[in-house]
Amino acid sequence: MYSRLRITTAMALVLAIVAAFGAFEGSWRTVLAEDAAKPAPEEQEPTEMGSPDVVYVGTPYDLVSVMLQMAKVKQTDLVYDLGCGDGRILVLAAQKYGVRGVGYDIDPERVTESRQNVAKNKVEHLVKIIQADIFTVDIGDVDVLPMYLHPDMTKRLIPQLEKMKPGSRIVCHEYGLEGFTPDETKTVVSNEDNAEHHLMLYTIPLKK
Repeated sequence: MYSRLRITTAMALVLAIVAAFGAFEGSWRTVLAEDAAKPAPEEQEPTEMGSPDVVYVGTPYDLVSVMLQMAKVKQTDLVYDLGCGDGRILVLAAQKYGVRGVGYDIDPERVTESRQNVAKNKVEHLVKIIQADIFTVDIGDVDVLPMYLHPDMTKRLIPQLEKMKPGSRIVCHEYGLEGFTPDETKTVVSNEDNAEHHLMLYTIPLKK
C-alpha cells in the first residue's frame, strides 16, 4: 500500500512538472511571437521622446564630402551619424562609397525627414534611420563617425567615443573633442555659404 502511494505521489509530481513546463513553453512562445510581430527599430513610427538638445543645422554638402575623404571611407566601413538631421551624410556616404550607415535622432520630425531622404535617393538597402537618444547608442562596432554637435553634447559623448574599436575614425565639423589632439585639421571654405569651416580628424584610441 505504501509503495503504491509513493508511486502515485511521484506520478503526480511528474505530471505537475510537465504541466508547469507546458505553461512556461506556451508563455515563452507567446513572447517570441509578440517580439517577432514588433517592427524593427528602423521601421517604427517616430514619437515624441523629449526635446532635442539643440536646433538642427545641416553640414554643407561639399563639407560632407571632405569629411568622408578625411576619414578615408571604404566600402567595408560602417558609418554612424549621431543626430543625423536630414540624413544627408549617410545618404552621400552610401551613394559615393557604397557603405552601410545608421543614423540616430531623437526628433521625430528629423527621423521622418531623413527616412524620406534615404528613400528618395534609393539607398534603403544601405542606410537605416532609428529614433533614439544618442547618449544611449552603442557605437562599439562603428568604423567612421562624422560629427557636427554642440561642444556640451560632444563632452557627454566622450565615454562612448572611447569605447570605439581601435582604428575607428571620428571627423568633427567646427567643434573638436576637448582635451584630445586631432590627427589632422583642415580649414575649408564652403561653396554653399562662402564661410570658413574647421574640420578635425581623430583616430581611436584618442590622443591627449
